[in-house]
Amino acid sequence: MHVLFDEAGKFLAGRILSEAEASAQVELDSGKRVKVKSANQLLRFDKPAPAELMAQAAPLAAEIELPLAWEFAPEAEFGFGELAADYFGGTPGVAQQAAMLLALYEAPHYFRRAGKGRFKKAPADIVAQALAAIEKKKQIAAQISAWADELAAGSTPGPIREQLYKILFRPDKNAPEYKAVVEAARATQLAPLALLQKAGAIESAYQFHWQRFLFENFPKGTGFPALQAPAITDELPLADVQAYSIDDSSTTEIDDALSLQGLGTGTVVLGIHIAAPGLAVQPGDALDALARARLSTVYMPGYKITMLPDDVVEAYTLSEGRPVPAVSLYVTLDEATLEVQATETRLERVPIVANLRHDQIDHLIADDWLAGGHVSNKIEAEALPIKREQLSFLYKLAQHLKHQRELVRGKPETFNRPDYSFKLAGHDGDVPTGDEQVLITTRQRGAPLDVIVSELMILANSTWGQWLAHLGVPAIYRSQASLLPGVKVRMGAKALPHAGIGVPSYAWSTSPLRRYVDLVNQWQLIAAARHGQTAALAAPFKPKDAQLFAVISAFDAAYSAYNAHQASMERFWTLKYLRQHGITELTASLIKEQAGGAWLARADTLPLVFTVLGAQGLPRGTQVRVRLGQIDDIALDVGGTVIEVLDADTPPTDNGVEDEDETSAAGPIAIAVDVSEAEGASADNPAP
Repeated sequence: MHVLFDEAGKFLAGRILSEAEASAQVELDSGKRVKVKSANQLLRFDKPAPAELMAQAAPLAAEIELPLAWEFAPEAEFGFGELAADYFGGTPGVAQQAAMLLALYEAPHYFRRAGKGRFKKAPADIVAQALAAIEKKKQIAAQISAWADELAAGSTPGPIREQLYKILFRPDKNAPEYKAVVEAARATQLAPLALLQKAGAIESAYQFHWQRFLFENFPKGTGFPALQAPAITDELPLADVQAYSIDDSSTTEIDDALSLQGLGTGTVVLGIHIAAPGLAVQPGDALDALARARLSTVYMPGYKITMLPDDVVEAYTLSEGRPVPAVSLYVTLDEATLEVQATETRLERVPIVANLRHDQIDHLIADDWLAGGHVSNKIEAEALPIKREQLSFLYKLAQHLKHQRELVRGKPETFNRPDYSFKLAGHDGDVPTGDEQVLITTRQRGAPLDVIVSELMILANSTWGQWLAHLGVPAIYRSQASLLPGVKVRMGAKALPHAGIGVPSYAWSTSPLRRYVDLVNQWQLIAAARHGQTAALAAPFKPKDAQLFAVISAFDAAYSAYNAHQASMERFWTLKYLRQHGITELTASLIKEQAGGAWLARADTLPLVFTVLGAQGLPRGTQVRVRLGQIDDIALDVGGTVIEVLDADTPPTDNGVEDEDETSAAGPIAIAVDVSEAEGASADNPAP
C-alpha cells in the first residue's frame, strides 16, 4: 500500500511499511523513512508506484482549467477527491485525484485551504481581484523584460532615465525600473554604471555627479523663494576702528574682519568683527527656516550653493566702503608680551575699509617683508590699504597664539602638503558643464595671511565659547577628547576641550552667513551681549533644548555630505586635469597599505590619492614613479603601477595620520544596485 501525504506544505508519496493508531512508517523512493501522522495522509493507493503517480499527476494538474473547476466546486467546504469526481466525471483515478490536489493547492486565488486536503471556493469578487493582480504582475514582468532588452541593446527607456538616481542610490528594489536594470546587467554581464553609460542614461560624467548630489541633498532644487532681507533696526553705535577682511576673490559671504588699535602705546586692542545676520534673522522666521533647511553653503570648484540668497547675503556681508552691523570681540593685549588682559563683546556698526583678497596680495605678504625686509614689488606693497606694521603685529600675535595652542596639543601642527586651488578657465559662474579647462594651483599651508585669519578666528571661537559657558548660555561646540588615533571631532552642547586645536572649548561663531551652527551661536552671543549675567533667561535656546540637539544632528549629516561632494568634485577636476594635460605618469608617495598588497599613494604635485600596484615590500613614505591606468570619470577612479622606486628612505610627512575624507575618495563610488542579490528578494521576501 502506498500513500500520498503532506509534509510541511510539500506533497510526497511513498510505501507504507507499518501503521500505528495515529501514524504510519513510510519509505520514500530515496530510501528515507519518515513517520507520517494520520491527519497528513491524504490519499492511499495500490497502483501506480509513488514516483510514477507524481510523474502522472504533475502534467494533469497543469491541464486543469481552474475557472471551470471553480464553477464545478460546491459552495460548502469540500475535499479534493470530491471536486475531482465532479470535474473528471465518474470515479476519478488516483492520478486524477492527485492532480486535482496539486492544482487546488497552487490556486489560492480560486480556492482557500480549509484543512489537510480540504478547500473552500473563494468569493467571486475576490477571484476577480486576484486574477487582475496576476494579470498586472504578468504585464509588469513583460515590461521589465522589455526594458531590460532595451538597455542591453544600448538605449534607455524613459521611466528608467527619469528615475536614474533613485535606482542607483535609493532604490525601491521591488520597482520594475530597478529590476530591469538588474536583469539587463546580469544578461550583459556589465556593471550597472557601465551598462547605463553605454545605454545613454549617463550622458555627462559631470552631470551625473551633480544630479546625484542634488537628488540626495536638494531634491526640490537649489532655487530660493522670494524673501526679503529684514532690516537691522537696532540703534547700534559706530565703532571707532578701521577694519579689513581677508578672503579669496570668489568669496561673497564675507563673515569676518579685523581691526587694530594702539600700536606703539604698549597696549593694543584687537578687534574681530563678525557679520551680524542674527540681529535681523530670527529663530522661527522664514529666513531661519531656509537656512536651517540648507545648514551650510556648499562649495565645489567653479560653483557654490549658498546657505542664504545672494541679496540677503549682500545685506549683511562685510563689504568695503560702508559701516556694517557686526558682533565684535575686542581683545586687549600687552603689546610686548602679547598677554591677553581683557575681552569684551559689542554689538555695533563697523567701518570696513577694504576687502583684502588672498590671491591678489599673498605674493607680497611674505615673512621677510613682515619682519621689515624688502619686497620685490615695493610700489604694490606700499599701495596696500593696510600698513605693514599692522600686518606684522597681527602675524606676530598669530604665531604666538599658535605656539600656545601647540603647547596644549603636545606637538606642533604640521603643514607639509600644500592647499590646492581649482579654477575653471572662462567659467561664468553658472553650473559647470564638465568640459571647462581646469587650472590647479598650489598655495603652501601656513602662509602669513592664512595664519593670521585662522588663529584669530580660533581665538574668537574659543573665547566666545568659554564666555557663553561661563554665563550658562547653551551653544553648539566642537570637541575632541584626545589626539589618539580614531578619536574624532564631535559636535555637542557642552563646552569640552578640543585636543586637535589645543583650546579649552571651541564654538563655531565666525561664519554666520555660511554655516547655520554659527548663526545659532550668534543668536546666543547677541543675548549674552545684551543681557550679561541674565542672558541664559533671554537666549533663544535654553539648556537641554531639544531644538539645539536637532540642529547638531542635522548639521553633522549635511556638512559631511557637502564636504564629500566637494571632495568628489575636486577629484573629478583632478582627473580631468590629467586628461587635459596628457599626464600618464606621476611621482607619488606611499601612504597606506591595503589588503592584497596594493597601496594608497598620494601624488606629489596634484590633489590625488589613488591605488597603485607593484609596491609590495616597500616602506610607507617611499617615493615612486607610477604609470597611470584608465581614468573612469563616472566612478572617479584611476589606478597605477609602480615603474620606478625613487626614494625608499623618505620619512612619512604626516605623522601617520591620514585624512579620512581624502582616502575615502580614493576609490570607486558606491551604488545601491546589487546584481548578485537573489531574484525576487526584497525587504518583505528576503533571499534565503
